[in-house]
This record gives sequence, structure tokens and C-alpha cells, in this order.
Amino acid sequence: MINVGVAGYGVIGQRLADGVALQGDMNLVGVADLAPTLSVRALKEKGMPYDLYLVEGADKSAFDALDIPVSGTFMDLVSKVDVMLDSSPGGVGAKNKELYEKAGVKAIFQGGEKNSVADVFFHGYANYEKGLGADYLKLTSCNTTGLMRSVDCLDRKYGVDRVAITIIRRVADPGDYHRGLTNALQMDKAPSHQAVDLMNIMPHIEATGILVHTPVTHGHIITVLAHGRNGKITKEQALEAFKEHDRIRVVRIEDGFLGNASLFRYARDLGNPRGDMYEIGLWEDSIVESGDNIMYAINIPQESVTIPETLDGVRACMRMQPDSKSGTAATNKYLGLGKWR
Repeated sequence: MINVGVAGYGVIGQRLADGVALQGDMNLVGVADLAPTLSVRALKEKGMPYDLYLVEGADKSAFDALDIPVSGTFMDLVSKVDVMLDSSPGGVGAKNKELYEKAGVKAIFQGGEKNSVADVFFHGYANYEKGLGADYLKLTSCNTTGLMRSVDCLDRKYGVDRVAITIIRRVADPGDYHRGLTNALQMDKAPSHQAVDLMNIMPHIEATGILVHTPVTHGHIITVLAHGRNGKITKEQALEAFKEHDRIRVVRIEDGFLGNASLFRYARDLGNPRGDMYEIGLWEDSIVESGDNIMYAINIPQESVTIPETLDGVRACMRMQPDSKSGTAATNKYLGLGKWR
């Protein structure tokens, strides 16, 4: 049994904790945070299913005033685990790494940290083997994670040598206020970092992309134009590959999946906690041949999409499974992915 801790109990940290708790071969030792945020207050109201530890600088009296039980300090948590999943605010994880190094504990960082924080820039399908036994891994961003699932899916079955993407990016998470209210679309300079990140992990593929920020909160949508390395990939071939993938949910407009909000609502109707969906949605109706290219569109549930790949990271760095196929399969089994087919 692998002992795991979570640093930062926010948007990603809550979901990491839940994901670890579902893994039959991992033990969630506890979570750590700085202040009695709404997430921590909700944890208390739910009966404290996870032990809470306080990071340096936390005011314990603020937790005591709310009768929120505390199990110890951040270093108490670190001393009890084999690997830390660090979902602290950007930049904080790099500082935490110094503590992990002193304690001899492995760590996995989220996309908000710089790549230099880790030994391996990691994706569960695309380069699992590079993470085997590594001390520090860094996950790709939510958009890059979902994008690479779909590109890797085609690449493994048919071969892909170049892609061009357009990202329609949500501006903030549900419940966020820091981006303000706006009635505008905002362009980023090309190429988008997601295309660059894809080439970092899959250097055999040439990628470029454009990103547009949109004033919505429930998910990103990415269009992908992919070229087959070994010849044209047909619509039928692409659809066959996508339907076999446990982390890709193929949907149709005629069934009511009109866009990002439809997938978010469906996740809630399924009873998924917080309306989370681990898998990306891929519209069958969007798959189209364009000359020698295949084109399709995917939905990225930004709050939860990186959770499976983070758990893959635990399996890789702790050498729980020897390769991508067995590692991702174990994660998928415990998360219930692929059961809808």
C-alpha cells in the first residue's frame, strides 16, 4: 500500500484526495492547507473524511474557532507518506520541494509549476515509462492533458506526425471572481503553450496552435487537426480508436450533448461529486476528414481531467506498474472509467 499526501486542498487538491481514496492500492494519509477556506469548512461539515494538516504560516486558532480538527503540521504529514501530490498555488510547490528533498519523499506537481521543478514532464499515456522511479514529476495542464489523450490515442494505433489545434479556453473556474466579469474574447500569442508542451513530451509530433479566452467557466473546447504519419486516418478509423479509450467519452449532438454545459450537467445528473468528469468528451459529429487530415473536437473538464494522470504518476514514480498500459488500466479500474461503454 502506497501512502499518499495532498498539499493544497483547493480545486485540484479536493479532487486529488478523492481520487487517491478510490484507489484500492493507495492510502490517503491526509491533506494540508493554510486557512479554513470554504473547501476546508465543507470537509469539516462532511465529518472530516480526511485528516487535515497545517502548512507553515497557518493560524491554528482560526481552525480551533471553527472546531475544525487538525492532525498536525505539514512536516508531520510529509514524514508519513511515500509521495506528495502538490496542488499548492503556483510557485509554492517549488518551495515545498525543498521540504520533500530533505524528507526523502517523492512528489508530483500540477501544471501551475514550472517544468524545472521536476525530473520528468509527465503524461500517463504518452510517457509513463519515463516516470518510472523518478523522484519528481510535473503534470501537464488540463488542456494539454486532454489534448494528449486524444492525440496519443490516434498515434498509438495509426501514427501521427503533426497536429494543429484551436483552444476555446474558459476564463475561470466556477466560483472564481478574480478574473472579473467580461463580455469579450481574448487572443493569446501563437503558438499556444499546449502545442509546445505536446511536442516536449511527444517530440516526434510537430504541433502548433491558437488559444482564445472566452467568458465561460464550464470547460474548454479544443479542435484538433491531425495528420497520419503512415497515411490518411479516416473518420471510421478515428472513431474506432476513440471508442476504445477508457478516458474518452464519445458523445453526439443529437443525443443532447450540445456543448460544454451539456457535459457538465450530465456529470451532475450521473451523481458525480461536484459535477466532475474524469474523461474528456469527444463529439462523434465533429470527426471529419479534411484532405489528408482528420479533424475532431473535444471538451476538457478543467477541474478534474488531470486527476487520472496524476494517479498514473504515483504508479510510475513508485513503480507500482511497469508500463503505461498496466498503470493506466489500474487507475481506470479504481476510478470506474470506461464503465459507460
